[in-house]
Amino acid sequence: MSFNNFKAKIWSKDIQRELERVCVFAADTNQKYSGEIKGLGDTVRIQGVGKPTITVYNNRQKVMLSTPEEVEDSSVSLVVDNVATFNYGVDDIDKAQGANGVLAILNTEASEECANKIDQSIANLSLAPQARLLNSGTAITVTELNVLETIDAALQDLYENDVNPSGLITVTVSPKFYTLFRRAYTKLDTDNSAILKNGQVAKYANAIIRMSNNVAKNGSGNELIQVKTQRALALAKSEAHTEAYRPESMFEDAVKGFILYGTKIVRPKEMINIVATYA
Repeated sequence: MSFNNFKAKIWSKDIQRELERVCVFAADTNQKYSGEIKGLGDTVRIQGVGKPTITVYNNRQKVMLSTPEEVEDSSVSLVVDNVATFNYGVDDIDKAQGANGVLAILNTEASEECANKIDQSIANLSLAPQARLLNSGTAITVTELNVLETIDAALQDLYENDVNPSGLITVTVSPKFYTLFRRAYTKLDTDNSAILKNGQVAKYANAIIRMSNNVAKNGSGNELIQVKTQRALALAKSEAHTEAYRPESMFEDAVKGFILYGTKIVRPKEMINIVATYA
């Protein structure tokens, strides 16, 4: 059978590479523990500690250290409780691995759909009870006139929670929000600088603006725009697993596979959500 020539590792790497390329929300998460995932239900312990107490002495005081402080443990557990699967048939896998481009198309389609599912899971963390909301959750009618000050207010919230302004902060917006942002910023940016040449990614006030169709919506249909550091959310996922097989009832070769993943808010103070509506 032709599926005996199927290169599972090659396909897995292709799918993994495409997955990393198309993920928008996932690009701005802590993925340090992804390599540890072996099976559904695995638990990843994300280490964290509180801040030690700092005592300052002046030059007239004798330094007297007390017993070592027991710094509060802030570690959290992330459970890998999701599995994204794919299963498709092709006429000839040998041919699909040739020069006609079928392999690349199938890999791209499968990985884009898996990426969408993972990104939706990350976006929906904005609906979690511990997710913080700007303006106490009151919806803001975002317009071209107030879109920049709305982003500024969200950034100010992070700064007031000790987020380093020089660190990487991302604002993941819907196409509608991005259109308003672009119009407002273009009016200020009379030189039409290079940061707005890419319609998907821009930069504003030390923050990266990303665009996605997976922005979460609350029960009222309002969008939840994530403004966060890369440490705020964690994603743990497995490598793509693929297998070739021959369906008994069909004259074709098929490919099936899966990716395991889990997501969690791990630093609530480092993410604020803009509850956005539009006129």
